[in-house]
Amino acid sequence: MQRAYYSNSIYGFISESNEQILGKLVSNNAFPLENNQRDAWVEELHILKSFLGNYEGQIYFEFAIPRMGKRVDVLLLIESIIFVLEFKVGDHQIQSYAIDQVWDYALDLKNFHETSFDKAIIPVLIATEARINSTTISLNCNYDRLFSPVICNKELLQEVIKNALLLSDGNPINIKEWETGSYKPTPTIIEAAMALYNGHSVKDISRHDADAINLTQTSDAISAIIEESSKNRQKAICFVTGVPGAGKTLVGLNLATQNINQNDGRYSVFLSGNGPLVAILREALARDKVSHEKAMGKKSKLVDARRDVKMFIQNVHNFRDECLVDQNKPPIEHVALFDEAQRAWDHEQTTNFMRRKRRVPNFYMSEPEFLISCMDRHTDWAVIVCLVGGGQEINTGEAGIVEWIDSINRSFPHWKMYISPRLSDSEYGADELLSNISINGNILYDENLHLSVSMRSFRSEMVSLLVKQILDIEVDKARDTLTEVNPKYPIVITRDITKAKTWLKNHARGSERYGITVSSSALRLKPLAVDVKSTIDPIHWFLDQKDDVRSSYYLEDVATEFQIQGLELDWSCVIWDGDFRFSNSGWQYFSFCGNRWNRIMKSDRQKYLKNAYRVLLTRARQGMVIVVPEGNPEDPTRKAEYYDPTYEYLKSIGLQVI
Repeated sequence: MQRAYYSNSIYGFISESNEQILGKLVSNNAFPLENNQRDAWVEELHILKSFLGNYEGQIYFEFAIPRMGKRVDVLLLIESIIFVLEFKVGDHQIQSYAIDQVWDYALDLKNFHETSFDKAIIPVLIATEARINSTTISLNCNYDRLFSPVICNKELLQEVIKNALLLSDGNPINIKEWETGSYKPTPTIIEAAMALYNGHSVKDISRHDADAINLTQTSDAISAIIEESSKNRQKAICFVTGVPGAGKTLVGLNLATQNINQNDGRYSVFLSGNGPLVAILREALARDKVSHEKAMGKKSKLVDARRDVKMFIQNVHNFRDECLVDQNKPPIEHVALFDEAQRAWDHEQTTNFMRRKRRVPNFYMSEPEFLISCMDRHTDWAVIVCLVGGGQEINTGEAGIVEWIDSINRSFPHWKMYISPRLSDSEYGADELLSNISINGNILYDENLHLSVSMRSFRSEMVSLLVKQILDIEVDKARDTLTEVNPKYPIVITRDITKAKTWLKNHARGSERYGITVSSSALRLKPLAVDVKSTIDPIHWFLDQKDDVRSSYYLEDVATEFQIQGLELDWSCVIWDGDFRFSNSGWQYFSFCGNRWNRIMKSDRQKYLKNAYRVLLTRARQGMVIVVPEGNPEDPTRKAEYYDPTYEYLKSIGLQVI
């Protein structure tokens, strides 16, 4: 793959005329060439040629950063250092977004480009006309040899390169080896959705190492099932399992984008009952669509873009209600991909909702059974893909995966079932049911339907295992796993929320997103200025930037398990309230009502609360801080005994105290 519009040795670059270089840049540019872009290239050529003749190395113009869908203005490889240069031609002021931009490019190389992992990387922002004194320029190296952004103007760039090379150590970068290094991106679900919607495949935007290969295998296995079902005119349901952050949603989005044309016989729809996830992905896709079309010189309105993406990602309840209108007509889609299928409503919840909200008095099915019946209306073929998270049920009335299987056995025995063997694991709650299913030709197990490696925590793939061990009180195992997780994925603990906020800000670099998450039943955090009853707009919280008080960056509004499930942060702060308490006899479960905590005795409500903390503790991609507040002897609702045992338990596992 040609990653750059132009690349050459520095010697070749100096020797080649500006007209020749511009010709190559223009011919490799896929977008309409604006005058300001051509003028920027001319200025960059002038600046770089004025001093680079003194050095040996390699230069790249418009180097692709696939995970972000953007290009670095210039990459320089000189001696043992990679310079990431972002030019702001004509700018007199330093913009904060530009600093984050060049840092993001450098982070992307450091985290995801194999032959850049161990290299020194220096991001440089050049505001060409800014007034900057050379004494203000500093070179600060971080723990992973990624320097903090250096800010200069066009006159000082030569000095920056010269001073940086005084720090060069080790052998010069082998250019051929560096260029052949594989790119192993791990995008956020928002980044992935945008890339897939723009025509990339899951292979383009996911890791390709041996540990992560089954992401592609799972996609291929489901595609084969769809192909077979279409060819043989049969109906099938697939159950795809995976550890938190393994890419279940990514697999679903990938399949949906492969069949996005309504005129295609395999037209697919991605369905989710997760309202915040649907809203955020739709808005992100719409904003990205407008941005892309603007870059291509097209006029585009956000309202039109929102309408275009609406059919691609749907709320499962809207899909269900549409199927109620004409109960004989099949949906236009032959393939339905249900994200977080375990959260579909049980019979009681669905019946009550239909009676109260939809005025359907005699509704007799659970949500899984009704959704299967909708797809069963097709007279030829249909495929349902259930993307299943273990231990992810967090709300009353969520049926779990058992109801899907029961519905097939009870009402749709002609449907073939393709099942992940891991569906029998305890966290999916289907073990007893599966063991009682008679073996027949309609039930097939496929190892490729399980995603075993967390892609969310790309710094350590064992975070979800550690969280499971902590919640299952497997202390010795958790200690051993923690030694594997640290220091690549730092997890620290504190009693002080101010220290936690400082920790987040100090660890996040560039536009890496951070925020505070809490349990929805954490009702006694008000003294810490944390009010879970103050609802957030997830779109603003997840998508808006550092200058918006509604964004997660401001560390004022908090997200609960309902708003963050299926999504992620780079760095998270989890505040642990007295609703979920450690004791010598195990976990204790409480809800706050009126002026006191009441013990939760029902097993299903205990499960929901434990799963809420499982969701919160598995949202961070790069690290997290856990806050267990200190009690207050003057407040009977915040006694020290409600918090101290939990803090001591987590500390005993080996979490670093800050």
